[in-house]
Amino acid sequence: MKIKITVLKKTFYPEYADAHINPEIVSGPCSLFNEGDEFIYTGNAEMPEGFCTWAWLDIFRVVNGLESGANYMPLYNANGKHISCCTDGIRPVIFKVERIEE
Repeated sequence: MKIKITVLKKTFYPEYADAHINPEIVSGPCSLFNEGDEFIYTGNAEMPEGFCTWAWLDIFRVVNGLESGANYMPLYNANGKHISCCTDGIRPVIFKVERIEE
């Protein structure tokens, strides 16, 4: 079973970055993804090529759950999908994770 991961939104909280992060290192939203990027997970706990390791560790339990047949209804309006995000509190990325029925 395959899982499709789509980048829905990139956010950035400059007020937190200004207070807590070295501006020479972080100066805007995540640079690893673009909104609309799509990745296909094919199994074996292998991170899709080009995916952020930090974000992968954050969303893998959802990916694994969907791959194993989990559904998140009634919270979500359809079986086989979940909205998740990475835990970077300064510049989180929001993902749609959905099971691809083959």
